Amino acid sequence: MSFLELQDIKTHFPVRKGMLSKKNTDTVKAVDGISLKIQQGEILGLVGESGCGKSTLSRTIMQLIPATSGGVILEGQNLSTLPSGQIRKRRLDFQMIFQDPYASLNPRMTVFSTLAEAIRQRHPKLSGEALDEMMEKLMSRVGLDLRSIRKYPHEFSGGQRQRIAIARALATEPKLIIADEPVSALDVSIQSQIINLLLQLRKELNLTMIFISHDLSVVRYIADNIAVMHLGKIVEYGEAEQVFNSPQHPYTQTLLDAIPQIG
Repeated sequence: MSFLELQDIKTHFPVRKGMLSKKNTDTVKAVDGISLKIQQGEILGLVGESGCGKSTLSRTIMQLIPATSGGVILEGQNLSTLPSGQIRKRRLDFQMIFQDPYASLNPRMTVFSTLAEAIRQRHPKLSGEALDEMMEKLMSRVGLDLRSIRKYPHEFSGGQRQRIAIARALATEPKLIIADEPVSALDVSIQSQIINLLLQLRKELNLTMIFISHDLSVVRYIADNIAVMHLGKIVEYGEAEQVFNSPQHPYTQTLLDAIPQIG
């Protein structure tokens, strides 16, 4: 049995002609019949240009956007059929890292408050030395100085804020991480640090990841398998090196041709 299975996922949005109209005039098929299987400990790279449906698919997996049809099966359980109360409890096992860490972190909360809130979702009664110990472990795991734990997000660099976002995702002790363009807003030198951190965390914690990006060169470095998405569908899937060395779909070749070359 696969760790995560997507069964013919469709996420469609109705289009209405006017603000006051209740009649649907068209449908946007953001995700249109996607089926995938992901094994435990695997990193799947999901690539495609902006607007192809990558973020909508990630939010559908997270149950933040309901699927129009199909099933999201995590460890044999169909998340798509669960009531909202059970989804909130189950979501402790799958967390998301967003593209912009400054927008995803509460500017009014210190790092300590942000991580403590996340930790208590899994351990509601944790406090005192036990909480401090877990906090120290989290900060160390993502490469942050414990002395900065009382600071606010605006006091950190972009790369440091993304490390805080990663720590927050890890705080609930998840099994699955969905990283939606987690390095696209960072400098190139910082990108490599964050990617290496994610690889290290996968190895240490046996995490399963979906790494979403429009940059094939980044995905090639981190992913075991690559799924190429175009107009709401998966047009190519295979091992990372296979997709790079022998692309089968013209759209995949177009993405490869768009990678900047030196000389």
